[in-house]
Amino acid sequence: MRSFRLAGIIAALLLASCTQGARIDIRIPQAHDSSVAVRLLDVNSYRILDTLRLGADGKASYRVAVRKGEPEFVYIFYKDTKLASLLLMAGDRVSVLADTLGHYEVSGSPESEALAEVESSIGRFASAINAATVPSEMARLYVEHYRESVRYVITHQRSLTVVPVLFEQLDELTPVFSQHTDAILFRQTADTLATVYPESRYVKAIAREATRRENALKVHNLVQSAPQLGFPDIELPDVNGERVSLSSIGSKAVLLHFWDSSDASQKMFNLDVLMPLWDKWHARGLQIYAVDINPDKGTWGSVVKAQNLPWVNVNGARATAQAISLYNVSEVPSSFLIVDGALSTAQLDGSAALSKELARIL
Repeated sequence: MRSFRLAGIIAALLLASCTQGARIDIRIPQAHDSSVAVRLLDVNSYRILDTLRLGADGKASYRVAVRKGEPEFVYIFYKDTKLASLLLMAGDRVSVLADTLGHYEVSGSPESEALAEVESSIGRFASAINAATVPSEMARLYVEHYRESVRYVITHQRSLTVVPVLFEQLDELTPVFSQHTDAILFRQTADTLATVYPESRYVKAIAREATRRENALKVHNLVQSAPQLGFPDIELPDVNGERVSLSSIGSKAVLLHFWDSSDASQKMFNLDVLMPLWDKWHARGLQIYAVDINPDKGTWGSVVKAQNLPWVNVNGARATAQAISLYNVSEVPSSFLIVDGALSTAQLDGSAALSKELARIL
């Protein structure tokens, strides 16, 4: 009996040494006598750990189980608002001061403080690109943010704060890291982090994503070794949410048209210029691939349906910035003509010039 009791004590001590935990002291003065939720990031979804009742002073404390060598992403929510993001190490004692709008200060955890800076940077980028209306500005913001993200990952490859950077999305379907060669960065980061946190679920997720991207890179390289496209490819969602690539259109002539659905004159351009061209030349081999730069996809969808536009209409919201950058679009409307799979060098200044070129090739 004594030997069994001793074995139990040893097992408990071993478990305690592995699961040291982290303590969170929360103060939200504006939410006194209300509840907040503590959620754990389980790779790609949240798992509720507990619901805390704040006292009359807006304070509460909570202890999170954190295994040594396996930091955890933990979030504090007030109703549907994320108040604070924490990256907790075993043994951390963290203090969080927050309001009910999502502004917060954190101390006692260097990784949580670094995570706050990362999320602040991501938030500033989202606000800036959502507010941008000029195509060249959208492209500039995206390129600058992408480069800053690459720089951060390269210089912080031993920190799990790279996780939200690597997996940042422009929209539901488009990651910030959308280049095929980003697979190399994912693999380097996964391998480096594995030497620091070999058992971390987040590191294993990066490794899986690195493998997926490496496989995609192999396919891309095989495609590149085949006869190449004569134009930069684009793939954005249409009004039904289905992604449509420019290269998937097999028409003899494809008019790539960048426009803004919030601009009245450009909506009239659809009806006064593009629709007559479509009616005249579609049967003879013309397709139109219209890229809307308006981040308000609801307005765009309404315009497309109200005008009954029959061609391919796409809008990637913030992801459209990548397409704008590829074609160096500085103003809208702007159009490019792809003929027999190659980008035409013909000058398309005005509807008359476009009509003349279509008459020549079709």
